Amino acid sequence: MKKKLFMTLSFVLIACSASLARVDKGDSNSNSKKAPVDYVDPFIGTSNSRWALHPGPCMPFGMVQLAPDNQDTGWKAGYEYNIHNIAGFSHIHGWTLAGLLAMPTTGELKIVPGDEDKPWSGYRSNIRKETEVSKVGYYSVILDDYNVKAELTSTERVGVHRYTFPKNYRSRILFDLNINDEYGYELTNSYITKVSDTEIKGFTFQQGHAGASFQNYMVCFYIKFNKPFITFNGWKKDKVSRNVDGTFSSGWGNKKAGFFVEYDTEKDEQIEFQVGLSFVSPEQAKLNLEAEMSPFNSNFDAIVKNQQDKWNEILGKIEITSNDEAAKRKFYTNFYRTYCARMIMSDVDGKYVDMYEKPQKLSNPSSPMIGSDAYWNTFWNLNGLWNLFTPSVSKTFINTMLEMYDKGGWLPKGPAGLEYTGIMVASHATELITSAYMAGIRDFDTSKAFEAMLHQQTVQGRPHEADGWVGNRHLNAYMKHGYVPTEVGPVSNTLEYAYDDWAFSEYAKALGKSEVAAKFAKRARNFENIFDSNVKYVRMKNADGSWYEPFDSLGNTTFLGAGFVEGNAWQYTWFVPHDVKYVVDFLGKDEFCTRLNRGFVTSEKWHFSSESVDFSESLSSMGVLPINHGNQPNMQAAYLFNYAGKPWLTQKWVRSIMNGFYGDKPEGGWMGDEDEGQMGAWYTLSALGLFQMQGGCAVEPIWDLGSPVFSKVVLHLDKQYYGGKTFTIEAQNASPENIYVQRAYLNGKLLDRSWIYHKDIVNGGTLKFVMGAKPNTKWGSADAAMPPTMSHPTSYK
Repeated sequence: MKKKLFMTLSFVLIACSASLARVDKGDSNSNSKKAPVDYVDPFIGTSNSRWALHPGPCMPFGMVQLAPDNQDTGWKAGYEYNIHNIAGFSHIHGWTLAGLLAMPTTGELKIVPGDEDKPWSGYRSNIRKETEVSKVGYYSVILDDYNVKAELTSTERVGVHRYTFPKNYRSRILFDLNINDEYGYELTNSYITKVSDTEIKGFTFQQGHAGASFQNYMVCFYIKFNKPFITFNGWKKDKVSRNVDGTFSSGWGNKKAGFFVEYDTEKDEQIEFQVGLSFVSPEQAKLNLEAEMSPFNSNFDAIVKNQQDKWNEILGKIEITSNDEAAKRKFYTNFYRTYCARMIMSDVDGKYVDMYEKPQKLSNPSSPMIGSDAYWNTFWNLNGLWNLFTPSVSKTFINTMLEMYDKGGWLPKGPAGLEYTGIMVASHATELITSAYMAGIRDFDTSKAFEAMLHQQTVQGRPHEADGWVGNRHLNAYMKHGYVPTEVGPVSNTLEYAYDDWAFSEYAKALGKSEVAAKFAKRARNFENIFDSNVKYVRMKNADGSWYEPFDSLGNTTFLGAGFVEGNAWQYTWFVPHDVKYVVDFLGKDEFCTRLNRGFVTSEKWHFSSESVDFSESLSSMGVLPINHGNQPNMQAAYLFNYAGKPWLTQKWVRSIMNGFYGDKPEGGWMGDEDEGQMGAWYTLSALGLFQMQGGCAVEPIWDLGSPVFSKVVLHLDKQYYGGKTFTIEAQNASPENIYVQRAYLNGKLLDRSWIYHKDIVNGGTLKFVMGAKPNTKWGSADAAMPPTMSHPTSYK
């Protein structure tokens, strides 16, 4: 039964962590045909990565994300490639979630990690980068201070360690319970029990996100060693308790605590152990460990191969023909990132802990609960990618939302820890659900989804009784005024709420609920209320209808206060995904294109990232450029030219972003906030020549076309949802210089527009581009060829 549970879970989870440039010289793949995983380099971008993006091995959406940590607590803490020491290997790297670090040591006992710039001040060890290896399913490094080789791999809920020790009479493995992470957390108590001389179980109580009330959780674990340890020991504060027999507790309020085991090792002796995790109980952690280890008989190399096989299942859905090995490496690494950072929160038997901290059990354990950061603006990247390549993943996210709606009465915004975190604005779960339905993914409770979204769009948000925040904070004001006034909150929420209204109206239309559809389609035009025809921008507006003074197109960046959420008026003027045609008409086609193009020219030297201009990473820094691809509100910008008759400018600037913003090294892998795979998804789709301005939420969803990178790509479509068909994208004359579309053909017929229907892809066929070095200003430029929008339906069928 355990083996069956493990195998059925695997269809959703497809592993994470890989490297081509930094593999061992003896890699078995080096002289044979490369698999997709061989192109993945998990080191790319790790000098500027968030907590959840690291070079460690993890299954897709794995509960266990086992990775090296070397930074002190702070924004983007975790792993920094250019720090030449390591504090240890922790098991949890979710947004506002962390815990349980393991570190092999020898010599003098140290129970603090020490500082990243003073490695001698704690148990951390110096490393040499030439000994560090990261590839899908495997990470290793030599810890120079201890002469220990550390090797890591994992399954969905089990971290697997193999440490090769020198000859030493007191080799030890430390487990620190309170570690450095991105936001900081407090250890409030812990209980660790020696089960036998090869097994330890325990759990911790933790308060995450720098004291945020919504993130109280337990980290439960069960550890099995391959060899008996000599002693089991613990510490709290500065006090070490040796030879503990039974249970060790840190006690309430002791924020620093941990435990360690000791061995008398011979030269090159290997100590292996597995760490099963659960957020429910140590017994559940043991269940996870036994279920997920049994297929492999604890064979380390077999576990590595399993993770690589699972990743190849997903990465192999996109088959590339190209002689550009560097481009393929960049592509598959970005594709890989889109399945890494979000994490399973339920056990192999479906048990999980809800927002009230109560244990629950899913009726279908093979569709696990997945926690994550916000769904904020995933409609321009992750939603479309998941819908197209892994429809079952989209369904799993929807089922997570609906389960939370059942238990807590609201859809989540970003269910980290399966809590109502309230992170970010609007209710963009609406777009995730709607786009999946429009893409043909309909095997979820569609009526309940309608009910949940209607509730979200009509009931004022509030603090939830289980902690955190639910719903839209400024909904009543929005419904009263038709916009969010300056005195109430961010005026940009007007645009986000209106887009949610439109997406929900399309969902209602698809379900045949015409009255509801008409009501929310009308409300979806509220964005017009903040467009000022005098300054020709969206603008902050007071409750009495007057405009806020003074006007600043690049200022007033905010989070919950007055202004524009993590952006500015320049960026948000383009934020009408459902009706770009309105913005074209409002500005006039010439001003639309001239202003937008000028913004790209201005921002290009900064690699389209505000962080390149202002490293303070403050709210105000997010609004210093016109084009800031490094944050969500602006990620559609390059594709806007398609809607104003100049698709060649879309092709130009999409390529410029792909080349200037995205790199292929640890430094500059991405220039901004790679938020749990969103930027990786944008790159993946754009390299194929695809994007979805409307987030795929129209009843008849479309794909915008850009500038494909590869000469030939075959998309292997899902058998269950799309009949297992293939869709081929060819780009004749493709090269770094030939970025402009000269002509295009869909299934052999001339295509004179810069968009196609979603059904054109999933029905199978061929899209052929003929590329050139100079723009063809006639292709896709006719008024009749413009992509459909809310106020501009199309005659194309």
